[in-house]
Amino acid sequence: MSTPAPELPATPQFDPFYANVYRGVQDGEFYVPAVDLRFVDSAYYRRVVPDPTGERPGTIYVDTANYYLYLVQEDGQAMRYGVGLGREGFGWSGRGTIEFKRRWPTWTPPAAMIERQPELEEWRNGQPGGLDNPLGARALYIFQNGRDTLYRIHGTPEPWTIGTNVSSGCVRLMNQDIMDLYSRVSTGNTLIVA
Repeated sequence: MSTPAPELPATPQFDPFYANVYRGVQDGEFYVPAVDLRFVDSAYYRRVVPDPTGERPGTIYVDTANYYLYLVQEDGQAMRYGVGLGREGFGWSGRGTIEFKRRWPTWTPPAAMIERQPELEEWRNGQPGGLDNPLGARALYIFQNGRDTLYRIHGTPEPWTIGTNVSSGCVRLMNQDIMDLYSRVSTGNTLIVA
């Protein structure tokens, strides 16, 4: 007589709305995998909330203390996204604008990053966009006083990093969230990181 296989642990039940929001999607030549929601605190799921910023509609406001990015909307509302931020000593704060938007952007690590992480040398001239690219599916380029800060708001293939300080200063969102934000933002939008 054979021994029955042990039962697999129950898969947590997720709200079908969010399972759909974070489902896998085909995006041009790339298939963006579904987010494994077991690794993301539900507090960081995308949702419409009352605007806590008081900024004018269209403003992007990053609340670094709580790991949220707000896109201020009309009628006192904001679209809120969970974010991952720069680790100690790498954060950026201030006021800027979004000057460029890119789908499946090329990532070029700054020289200082290559010096800290020599294994990145192969990407000195840029890593093409794709699923393994650290910028993910989209990037918004942050400028301050007309100059590129070298910081970005971008996607990440590592959704478990949302709600933590792990980046080299950029603001990262789950790929499905940066794709949504990208569709709502225009170049010239104001950005506040506080």
